[in-house]
Amino acid sequence: MYNLFKETNIFVVISLSYCTIIMKDRILILLLVVGVIFGCALLIPSCSDDKDLSDHSRVETTGPEAGHLILAGGNLSDTTAYHKFIRLAGGPNVPVVIVTTARTDEEINNPDFYPDQLQRFRRFGFTNFSFLHTRSRDSANSEKFIEPIRQAGGVWFMGGRQWRLVDAYEGTRTLDEFNKVLDRGGVIGGSSAGATILGSYLVRGDTKTNTVMMGDHEEGFGFITNVAVDQHLLAMNRQFDIFEILDVHPHLLGLGLDENTAIVVSGNKFEVMGESYVAVYDGTFYLEIRDKDDWSKVRGEVTVLPKGSRKFYLLKEGMRYDMLSRQVIW
Repeated sequence: MYNLFKETNIFVVISLSYCTIIMKDRILILLLVVGVIFGCALLIPSCSDDKDLSDHSRVETTGPEAGHLILAGGNLSDTTAYHKFIRLAGGPNVPVVIVTTARTDEEINNPDFYPDQLQRFRRFGFTNFSFLHTRSRDSANSEKFIEPIRQAGGVWFMGGRQWRLVDAYEGTRTLDEFNKVLDRGGVIGGSSAGATILGSYLVRGDTKTNTVMMGDHEEGFGFITNVAVDQHLLAMNRQFDIFEILDVHPHLLGLGLDENTAIVVSGNKFEVMGESYVAVYDGTFYLEIRDKDDWSKVRGEVTVLPKGSRKFYLLKEGMRYDMLSRQVIW
């Protein structure tokens, strides 16, 4: 029991279970039925600074406020995702930038590398594009290097190793300009490592090997917040690997992209496109139930999974998902 304040004519004595107000000429006793928890809530903003990260509702996964993202799971031979990228960039006449930095020096220095990539992207429908690459952070901060990004309606990150992109561009003017592409309504996309880098947590970011899920690089560019994105999912039997990350960071939304499959992100929502599936790890299990009398009628059923569950669910082409509310859109 303690005094909150005291004046000439009035003072107040408060405990967690009752409050007594004593006045000069009369005594008024006011009994408040409150519990310890209620008292804690009144007197202390929070009884603990630690959040229960298993409660996904406390952590928001959000996409870009403007512009769009395309994340592909690797081995992208279907031109549909590339055509979508070109349209979102503003059409075939609008310049786009293709970032090759995730590849090895041996690949990039091969005299056939850029001629081969030039032909490859032309086959995908690109007509007005340039390649961008450096290992030098000084170059990544230079006016000359960032100028093509300023003119671009879209940026595409090629696959390779995602940590190379972090080493070259994190904290530089180049990354600032990538963000400005989105701010002016453009599109940023990538395949394999180029998809993982777009998220906040850098899956397989170890410099030694891509089999280490939580390596020496753990932060991506964060165009999507509070998300971990894996790729080549089913083709390489990786569908259970991401649980190693989610066990340590249960607040993250986990996404696994299979090969030749992509998601198109607009705001906080995405839609699946491509021939395979996207795995969702959000602490629930989504199941489609067909009407027993009419199989053309389908309804969704969601079950909250117990802590430590190793279940996930798959989304196919055309299905949509709300990352903010973490649920399938019907």
